[in-house]
Amino acid sequence: MRIVHCFRSPVGGIFRHVRDLASAQSAAGHQVGIICDSSTGGAFEDHLFDGIRDKLALGVHRIPMQRHIGPGDIFPAFKTYRIIRKLQPDILHGHGAKGGVYSRIFGSALRAFRSRVARFYSPHGGSLHFSKSTPTGKLVLALERTVEPLTDAIIFVSRYERDSYAAKIGHPKCPSTVIHNGLTDIDFEKVETNADAADFLYVGMMRDLKGPDMLIRALSQAEERVGHKLSAVLVGDGADKPRYVQLVQELGLADRVVFHDPMPVREAFRLGHVVVVPSRAEALPYIVLETLAATKPILATQVGGIPEILGQAPATLVQPNIAALAERIADIATDPAAYAKKMPDHDDIRRRFGASAMANAVEDVYRTALRS
Repeated sequence: MRIVHCFRSPVGGIFRHVRDLASAQSAAGHQVGIICDSSTGGAFEDHLFDGIRDKLALGVHRIPMQRHIGPGDIFPAFKTYRIIRKLQPDILHGHGAKGGVYSRIFGSALRAFRSRVARFYSPHGGSLHFSKSTPTGKLVLALERTVEPLTDAIIFVSRYERDSYAAKIGHPKCPSTVIHNGLTDIDFEKVETNADAADFLYVGMMRDLKGPDMLIRALSQAEERVGHKLSAVLVGDGADKPRYVQLVQELGLADRVVFHDPMPVREAFRLGHVVVVPSRAEALPYIVLETLAATKPILATQVGGIPEILGQAPATLVQPNIAALAERIADIATDPAAYAKKMPDHDDIRRRFGASAMANAVEDVYRTALRS
Protein backbone atom coordinates (compact mmCIF):
# COMPACT_ATOMS: atom_id res chain seq x y z
CA MET A 1 0.00 0.00 0.00
CA ARG A 2 0.94 3.64 -0.51
CA ILE A 3 0.34 5.25 2.92
CA VAL A 4 0.53 8.97 3.72
CA HIS A 5 0.32 10.27 7.30
CA CYS A 6 -0.77 13.89 7.64
CA PHE A 7 -0.53 15.85 10.90
CA ARG A 8 0.38 19.34 12.02
CA SER A 9 2.93 19.37 14.83
CA PRO A 10 6.00 17.06 14.65
CA VAL A 11 6.51 17.03 18.42
CA GLY A 12 5.26 14.99 21.36
CA GLY A 13 3.07 11.92 21.30
CA ILE A 14 1.58 12.33 17.83
CA PHE A 15 5.03 12.48 16.29
CA ARG A 16 6.18 9.45 18.26
CA HIS A 17 3.04 7.55 17.20
CA VAL A 18 3.49 8.38 13.51
CA ARG A 19 7.22 7.54 13.56
CA ASP A 20 6.59 4.12 15.10
CA LEU A 21 3.66 3.38 12.82
CA ALA A 22 5.48 4.52 9.69
CA SER A 23 8.57 2.49 10.59
CA ALA A 24 6.54 -0.66 11.14
CA GLN A 25 4.58 -0.13 7.92
CA SER A 26 7.78 0.39 5.96
CA ALA A 27 9.25 -2.80 7.44
CA ALA A 28 6.09 -4.62 6.30
CA GLY A 29 6.80 -3.57 2.71
CA HIS A 30 4.51 -0.57 2.33
CA GLN A 31 5.51 2.77 0.79
CA VAL A 32 5.05 5.47 3.42
CA GLY A 33 5.21 9.26 3.46
CA ILE A 34 4.67 12.10 5.94
CA ILE A 35 3.18 15.59 5.55
CA CYS A 36 3.46 17.96 8.51
CA ASP A 37 4.22 21.49 9.71
CA SER A 38 7.60 23.08 9.01
CA SER A 39 7.38 25.83 11.63
CA THR A 40 7.15 23.53 14.69
CA GLY A 41 10.05 21.70 16.28
CA GLY A 42 13.78 22.31 16.16
CA ALA A 43 17.11 20.54 15.93
CA PHE A 44 15.93 17.63 18.08
CA GLU A 45 12.92 16.97 15.84
CA ASP A 46 15.13 17.31 12.73
CA HIS A 47 17.33 14.58 14.21
CA LEU A 48 14.28 12.35 14.69
CA PHE A 49 13.26 12.89 11.07
CA ASP A 50 16.76 11.92 9.97
CA GLY A 51 16.33 8.66 11.85
CA ILE A 52 13.32 7.59 9.76
CA ARG A 53 13.85 9.40 6.46
CA ASP A 54 15.39 6.39 4.72
CA LYS A 55 12.31 4.34 5.64
CA LEU A 56 9.90 6.74 3.96
CA ALA A 57 9.69 5.86 0.27
CA LEU A 58 7.13 8.63 -0.28
CA GLY A 59 9.28 11.19 1.53
CA VAL A 60 8.90 13.84 4.23
CA HIS A 61 7.02 16.95 3.13
CA ARG A 62 7.00 19.92 5.52
CA ILE A 63 5.02 23.10 4.92
CA PRO A 64 3.89 25.89 7.28
CA MET A 65 0.64 24.98 9.09
CA GLN A 66 -0.88 27.30 11.66
CA ARG A 67 -2.38 25.84 14.83
CA HIS A 68 -5.92 27.21 14.46
CA ILE A 69 -8.19 27.34 11.44
CA GLY A 70 -8.23 30.69 9.64
CA PRO A 71 -7.39 32.55 6.41
CA GLY A 72 -3.76 31.53 6.85
CA ASP A 73 -4.79 27.94 6.04
CA ILE A 74 -5.61 28.68 2.41
CA PHE A 75 -2.10 28.45 0.92
CA PRO A 76 -0.87 25.55 3.13
CA ALA A 77 -4.07 23.64 2.39
CA PHE A 78 -3.68 24.10 -1.35
CA LYS A 79 -0.03 23.04 -1.19
CA THR A 80 -0.89 20.02 0.96
CA TYR A 81 -3.54 18.93 -1.54
CA ARG A 82 -1.06 19.18 -4.42
CA ILE A 83 1.44 17.02 -2.53
CA ILE A 84 -1.19 14.40 -1.69
CA ARG A 85 -2.46 14.31 -5.25
CA LYS A 86 1.08 13.80 -6.54
CA LEU A 87 1.75 10.96 -4.06
CA GLN A 88 -1.50 9.14 -5.03
CA PRO A 89 -1.91 7.23 -1.75
CA ASP A 90 -4.10 4.21 -1.15
CA ILE A 91 -4.28 5.25 2.51
CA LEU A 92 -4.53 8.83 3.78
CA HIS A 93 -4.31 8.85 7.58
CA GLY A 94 -4.85 12.14 9.38
CA HIS A 95 -3.65 12.59 12.97
CA GLY A 96 -4.89 15.36 15.26
CA ALA A 97 -7.46 18.01 14.40
CA LYS A 98 -5.67 19.71 11.48
CA GLY A 99 -4.39 16.48 9.95
CA GLY A 100 -7.84 14.94 10.33
CA VAL A 101 -9.52 17.75 8.40
CA TYR A 102 -6.90 17.80 5.66
CA SER A 103 -6.86 14.04 5.15
CA ARG A 104 -10.60 13.66 4.89
CA ILE A 105 -11.33 16.69 2.72
CA PHE A 106 -8.40 16.12 0.35
CA GLY A 107 -8.97 12.36 0.26
CA SER A 108 -12.56 13.01 -0.75
CA ALA A 109 -11.39 15.44 -3.45
CA LEU A 110 -9.11 12.73 -4.85
CA ARG A 111 -12.01 10.29 -4.90
CA ALA A 112 -13.98 12.79 -6.95
CA PHE A 113 -11.28 12.26 -9.60
CA ARG A 114 -11.72 8.46 -9.34
CA SER A 115 -8.68 7.93 -7.15
CA ARG A 116 -8.76 4.82 -4.93
CA VAL A 117 -7.96 6.23 -1.50
CA ALA A 118 -9.28 5.35 1.96
CA ARG A 119 -9.53 8.15 4.57
CA PHE A 120 -8.68 7.59 8.23
CA TYR A 121 -8.66 9.81 11.29
CA SER A 122 -6.99 9.50 14.71
CA PRO A 123 -7.91 12.41 17.04
CA HIS A 124 -5.04 12.02 19.57
CA GLY A 125 -6.99 14.33 21.87
CA GLY A 126 -6.96 17.37 19.59
CA SER A 127 -10.49 18.66 19.08
CA LEU A 128 -11.71 16.53 21.98
CA HIS A 129 -9.93 18.80 24.46
CA PHE A 130 -12.40 21.57 23.60
CA SER A 131 -15.54 22.17 25.66
CA LYS A 132 -19.02 22.13 24.15
CA SER A 133 -19.88 25.19 26.27
CA THR A 134 -17.44 27.65 24.65
CA PRO A 135 -17.89 29.39 21.27
CA THR A 136 -14.56 28.05 19.99
CA GLY A 137 -15.39 24.57 21.21
CA LYS A 138 -18.79 24.63 19.51
CA LEU A 139 -17.16 25.67 16.23
CA VAL A 140 -14.42 23.02 16.38
CA LEU A 141 -16.80 20.20 17.35
CA ALA A 142 -19.29 21.27 14.65
CA LEU A 143 -16.48 20.99 12.10
CA GLU A 144 -15.76 17.47 13.36
CA ARG A 145 -19.38 16.51 12.79
CA THR A 146 -19.28 18.05 9.31
CA VAL A 147 -16.29 16.04 8.10
CA GLU A 148 -17.22 12.73 9.75
CA PRO A 149 -19.23 11.56 6.69
CA LEU A 150 -15.97 11.81 4.72
CA THR A 151 -14.28 9.28 7.02
CA ASP A 152 -13.79 5.60 6.20
CA ALA A 153 -12.75 4.75 9.78
CA ILE A 154 -11.75 6.46 13.02
CA ILE A 155 -8.89 4.90 14.99
CA PHE A 156 -8.91 5.98 18.64
CA VAL A 157 -5.84 5.45 20.83
CA SER A 158 -7.86 4.91 24.03
CA ARG A 159 -11.34 4.03 25.22
CA TYR A 160 -11.45 7.40 26.94
CA GLU A 161 -10.87 9.14 23.61
CA ARG A 162 -13.65 7.09 21.99
CA ASP A 163 -16.05 7.93 24.82
CA SER A 164 -15.14 11.64 24.66
CA TYR A 165 -15.86 11.65 20.95
CA ALA A 166 -19.27 10.09 21.55
CA ALA A 167 -20.09 12.59 24.31
CA LYS A 168 -18.97 15.72 22.45
CA ILE A 169 -19.60 14.87 18.79
CA GLY A 170 -21.86 11.81 18.84
CA HIS A 171 -21.37 8.11 18.29
CA PRO A 172 -19.40 7.69 15.04
CA LYS A 173 -21.57 6.79 12.07
CA CYS A 174 -18.51 5.41 10.30
CA PRO A 175 -16.54 2.34 11.44
CA SER A 176 -14.36 2.99 14.49
CA THR A 177 -12.02 1.07 16.76
CA VAL A 178 -9.64 1.50 19.69
CA ILE A 179 -5.97 0.62 19.11
CA HIS A 180 -3.60 1.54 21.93
CA ASN A 181 -0.20 3.10 21.27
CA GLY A 182 2.67 0.63 21.23
CA LEU A 183 6.39 0.58 22.00
CA THR A 184 9.40 -1.07 20.34
CA ASP A 185 11.68 -3.67 21.92
CA ILE A 186 14.39 -1.15 22.78
CA ASP A 187 11.88 0.85 24.84
CA PHE A 188 11.57 -2.07 27.24
CA GLU A 189 15.24 -2.09 28.18
CA LYS A 190 15.87 -0.76 31.69
CA VAL A 191 17.36 2.75 32.05
CA GLU A 192 19.72 3.34 34.96
CA THR A 193 19.38 6.63 36.84
CA ASN A 194 22.40 8.93 37.26
CA ALA A 195 23.94 9.13 40.73
CA ASP A 196 23.26 12.88 40.85
CA ALA A 197 19.72 12.63 39.47
CA ALA A 198 16.94 14.93 40.70
CA ASP A 199 14.11 13.65 42.87
CA PHE A 200 11.49 14.23 40.15
CA LEU A 201 11.46 14.50 36.37
CA TYR A 202 9.07 15.99 33.81
CA VAL A 203 9.44 15.22 30.09
CA GLY A 204 7.08 16.78 27.59
CA MET A 205 5.74 19.87 25.93
CA MET A 206 5.91 23.13 27.87
CA ARG A 207 2.23 24.08 27.75
CA ASP A 208 -0.43 24.40 30.44
CA LEU A 209 -2.42 21.43 29.12
CA LYS A 210 0.49 19.19 30.14
CA GLY A 211 0.68 20.72 33.64
CA PRO A 212 4.32 21.79 34.24
CA ASP A 213 3.00 24.77 36.20
CA MET A 214 1.06 22.45 38.52
CA LEU A 215 4.16 20.34 39.09
CA ILE A 216 6.26 23.40 40.00
CA ARG A 217 3.70 24.72 42.47
CA ALA A 218 3.11 21.23 43.91
CA LEU A 219 6.84 20.77 44.44
CA SER A 220 6.97 24.00 46.44
CA GLN A 221 4.05 22.89 48.62
CA ALA A 222 5.52 19.40 49.06
CA GLU A 223 8.73 20.89 50.45
CA GLU A 224 6.71 22.52 53.22
CA ARG A 225 5.23 19.10 54.07
CA VAL A 226 8.51 17.16 54.18
CA GLY A 227 10.59 19.96 55.72
CA HIS A 228 13.50 19.82 53.25
CA LYS A 229 14.31 20.79 49.69
CA LEU A 230 13.21 18.69 46.70
CA SER A 231 14.78 18.80 43.25
CA ALA A 232 13.31 18.44 39.77
CA VAL A 233 14.34 18.50 36.12
CA LEU A 234 11.94 19.63 33.40
CA VAL A 235 12.81 18.54 29.84
CA GLY A 236 11.05 20.00 26.84
CA ASP A 237 10.16 23.13 24.94
CA GLY A 238 7.13 25.20 24.09
CA ALA A 239 5.61 28.66 24.09
CA ASP A 240 4.87 28.62 27.84
CA LYS A 241 8.41 27.68 28.93
CA PRO A 242 9.53 31.28 29.78
CA ARG A 243 6.55 31.59 32.11
CA TYR A 244 7.51 28.39 33.92
CA VAL A 245 11.10 29.58 34.31
CA GLN A 246 9.75 32.79 35.84
CA LEU A 247 7.47 30.82 38.17
CA VAL A 248 10.43 28.79 39.45
CA GLN A 249 12.28 32.00 40.23
CA GLU A 250 9.26 33.57 41.96
CA LEU A 251 8.87 30.51 44.22
CA GLY A 252 12.57 30.48 45.14
CA LEU A 253 13.22 27.10 43.51
CA ALA A 254 15.84 28.15 40.96
CA ASP A 255 18.68 26.35 42.77
CA ARG A 256 16.96 22.96 42.56
CA VAL A 257 14.51 23.05 39.63
CA VAL A 258 16.31 23.13 36.28
CA PHE A 259 15.18 23.11 32.65
CA HIS A 260 16.66 21.24 29.69
CA ASP A 261 15.94 21.46 25.97
CA PRO A 262 14.29 18.43 24.30
CA MET A 263 16.41 15.27 24.22
CA PRO A 264 15.81 11.55 23.58
CA VAL A 265 13.46 10.37 26.30
CA ARG A 266 15.72 7.53 27.43
CA GLU A 267 18.52 10.05 27.99
CA ALA A 268 16.13 12.23 29.96
CA PHE A 269 15.15 9.28 32.17
CA ARG A 270 18.67 9.27 33.63
CA LEU A 271 18.13 12.76 35.06
CA GLY A 272 15.41 11.99 37.61
CA HIS A 273 14.27 9.24 39.97
CA VAL A 274 10.47 9.53 39.63
CA VAL A 275 8.76 10.70 36.44
CA VAL A 276 5.75 12.97 36.97
CA VAL A 277 3.04 13.36 34.30
CA PRO A 278 0.90 16.24 35.68
CA SER A 279 -1.42 16.63 32.68
CA ARG A 280 -4.77 18.38 32.79
CA ALA A 281 -5.96 16.34 29.77
CA GLU A 282 -4.59 13.46 27.70
CA ALA A 283 -5.53 10.76 25.19
CA LEU A 284 -3.03 7.93 25.76
CA PRO A 285 0.36 9.57 26.41
CA TYR A 286 3.51 7.85 25.23
CA ILE A 287 5.51 9.24 28.14
CA VAL A 288 3.57 7.02 30.56
CA LEU A 289 4.26 3.92 28.46
CA GLU A 290 7.90 4.84 27.90
CA THR A 291 8.44 5.41 31.62
CA LEU A 292 6.99 2.04 32.60
CA ALA A 293 8.85 0.23 29.83
CA ALA A 294 12.13 1.68 31.11
CA THR A 295 11.16 0.45 34.63
CA LYS A 296 11.04 3.98 36.03
CA PRO A 297 8.68 4.89 38.89
CA ILE A 298 5.88 7.20 37.75
CA LEU A 299 3.24 9.50 39.19
CA ALA A 300 0.49 10.60 36.78
CA THR A 301 -2.77 12.48 36.91
CA GLN A 302 -5.98 10.49 36.55
CA VAL A 303 -7.06 12.00 33.22
CA GLY A 304 -7.83 10.76 29.73
CA GLY A 305 -6.60 7.28 28.89
CA ILE A 306 -3.90 7.20 31.59
CA PRO A 307 -6.01 4.96 33.89
CA GLU A 308 -6.21 2.45 31.02
CA ILE A 309 -2.45 2.03 31.47
CA LEU A 310 -2.09 2.46 35.24
CA GLY A 311 -5.44 1.15 36.45
CA GLN A 312 -3.81 -1.93 37.99
CA ALA A 313 -1.52 0.33 40.05
CA PRO A 314 -3.89 2.91 41.58
CA ALA A 315 -1.19 4.34 43.87
CA THR A 316 0.45 5.84 40.77
CA LEU A 317 -2.61 7.97 39.95
CA VAL A 318 -3.57 11.31 41.46
CA GLN A 319 -6.25 13.93 40.81
CA PRO A 320 -5.17 16.75 38.44
CA ASN A 321 -4.79 19.55 40.97
CA ILE A 322 -1.88 21.13 42.83
CA ALA A 323 -2.93 20.03 46.33
CA ALA A 324 -3.27 16.37 45.38
CA LEU A 325 0.03 16.41 43.51
CA ALA A 326 1.81 18.08 46.43
CA GLU A 327 0.50 15.52 48.92
CA ARG A 328 1.56 12.54 46.79
CA ILE A 329 4.95 14.05 45.95
CA ALA A 330 5.59 14.53 49.68
CA ASP A 331 4.63 10.90 50.36
CA ILE A 332 6.98 9.67 47.63
CA ALA A 333 9.84 11.83 48.90
CA THR A 334 9.40 10.33 52.37
CA ASP A 335 9.97 6.74 51.13
CA PRO A 336 10.83 6.54 47.39
CA ALA A 337 11.93 2.89 47.62
CA ALA A 338 8.52 1.81 48.91
CA TYR A 339 6.79 3.79 46.17
CA ALA A 340 8.89 2.15 43.43
CA LYS A 341 7.41 -1.23 44.43
CA LYS A 342 3.89 -0.05 43.52
CA MET A 343 4.46 0.06 39.74
CA PRO A 344 2.53 -2.13 37.26
CA ASP A 345 3.95 -5.47 36.15
CA HIS A 346 6.60 -4.89 33.47
CA ASP A 347 5.76 -8.02 31.45
CA ASP A 348 2.08 -7.10 31.40
CA ILE A 349 2.88 -3.64 30.00
CA ARG A 350 5.03 -5.24 27.30
CA ARG A 351 2.25 -7.64 26.31
CA ARG A 352 -0.44 -4.97 26.16
CA PHE A 353 1.46 -2.16 24.47
CA GLY A 354 3.76 -3.52 21.75
CA ALA A 355 4.39 -1.56 18.53
CA SER A 356 4.04 -4.60 16.27
CA ALA A 357 0.59 -5.37 17.67
CA MET A 358 -0.41 -1.73 17.13
CA ALA A 359 0.80 -1.69 13.50
CA ASN A 360 -0.85 -5.02 12.66
CA ALA A 361 -4.17 -3.86 14.08
CA VAL A 362 -4.00 -0.59 12.13
CA GLU A 363 -3.22 -2.47 8.92
CA ASP A 364 -6.26 -4.69 9.45
CA VAL A 365 -8.42 -1.54 9.68
CA TYR A 366 -6.85 -0.19 6.47
CA ARG A 367 -7.47 -3.39 4.52
CA THR A 368 -11.06 -3.71 5.70
CA ALA A 369 -11.81 -0.20 4.45
CA LEU A 370 -10.10 -0.80 1.12
CA ARG A 371 -12.10 -3.97 0.55
CA SER A 372 -15.38 -2.13 1.13
